[in-house]
Amino acid sequence: MAKAYDILIVGAGHGGAQAAMQLRQTGFDGSIAIIGDEKDPPYERPPLSKEYMAGEKPFDRILIRPRAFWEERDVDLLLGRRVRKVDPVGKIVGIGEDELIGYGKLIWAAGGSPRPLTCPGATARGIHAIRRRADVDAIRESLAPVRHVVVIGGGYIGLEAAAVLTKLGRKVTLLEAQPRVLARVAGEELSRFYEAEHRAHGVDLRTDATVESIEEQGGVARAVILTDGTRIEADIFIVGIGIVPETGPLIAAGATGGNGVDVDAYCRTSLPDIYAIGDCACHANPFARGETIRLESVQNANDQARVAVQHIIGHPVEYDVVPWFWSNQYDLKLQTVGLSAGHDRTIVRGSPESRSFSILYLLGGKVIALDCVNAVKDYVQGKAHILSGAILDQEQLADPARPLKEVELG
Repeated sequence: MAKAYDILIVGAGHGGAQAAMQLRQTGFDGSIAIIGDEKDPPYERPPLSKEYMAGEKPFDRILIRPRAFWEERDVDLLLGRRVRKVDPVGKIVGIGEDELIGYGKLIWAAGGSPRPLTCPGATARGIHAIRRRADVDAIRESLAPVRHVVVIGGGYIGLEAAAVLTKLGRKVTLLEAQPRVLARVAGEELSRFYEAEHRAHGVDLRTDATVESIEEQGGVARAVILTDGTRIEADIFIVGIGIVPETGPLIAAGATGGNGVDVDAYCRTSLPDIYAIGDCACHANPFARGETIRLESVQNANDQARVAVQHIIGHPVEYDVVPWFWSNQYDLKLQTVGLSAGHDRTIVRGSPESRSFSILYLLGGKVIALDCVNAVKDYVQGKAHILSGAILDQEQLADPARPLKEVELG
């Protein structure tokens, strides 16, 4: 065995980096290493589909911390390595063919990989994902002669990419298999607003558009064929249809899981001394009405890192944080707080035509989530209502002239 660490972190994204930083901030003086399968030190992922793709931020400005930061805090970065096996009895991970590393505690923060297309032609060259720096570098390097881009997937990644590419002067066709964009994460009012915005910016946005195959020539993607027979030619194709959690070695080692790896309120897996955090961790979220879910967000990764670290150092706290998300498209800043799944009513606060409004999601008269478009005050003040669980006056909630913090009980 080459070396053993008191804390071994698998994954060099937001969760892994935050776990290492939290450990040192709490005074933990044991040995720490972060294993990452990319050669870059930990960096921010959200700018990849926004400022980094647009060329507005160089790579060194999206580093979570400079490389020297990790050296100064005695955190070993084992980069360009991929964990193939976990031995929970011997407390060893296997890297590559023959490298073994021991651990006292293991924090699994491996995130996920882009979900690929499974149709004929899906492996042709010219089909890109947006998950890593290398993905976006490949898109940017190929962009000069590109006139037309097809984006497959109408979630946040697809919409953000469409907005950036449109700004860069490319013709964009966006294909969403569901009847509306953002169908899994937002109500119809928000979906229709963003559909209208993208079309107003020139995006050829099509819903109920299911990909049948990719037509290729000489191994290069040339057109997408839809199930209704429509053929759309393009120069490059970008696929943003979700991620597959990276949990294979943990599941093979006996950890329970299906949609990711299951963790308890302290981010512990079913394997001894192994924690899981971030995109790959499936947990019972108190703001999901008891549902067991995965959350793909920086907030979740950072907060679960804190929970895992607190348990490791002997000051356990349960994970109990209101989820929040954001998305920048054109000049629109969307801020979401709470989880809207299961709502029974929506209230539109303000006018979508003004491009500054909020959508409140209610369940049983209680506010469970808000989508705020260019409405920062609503976002900030709405969180308190989610936490309180109070039934509020719905007429006052709908009145944009009344600050949310002043809304009275219903």
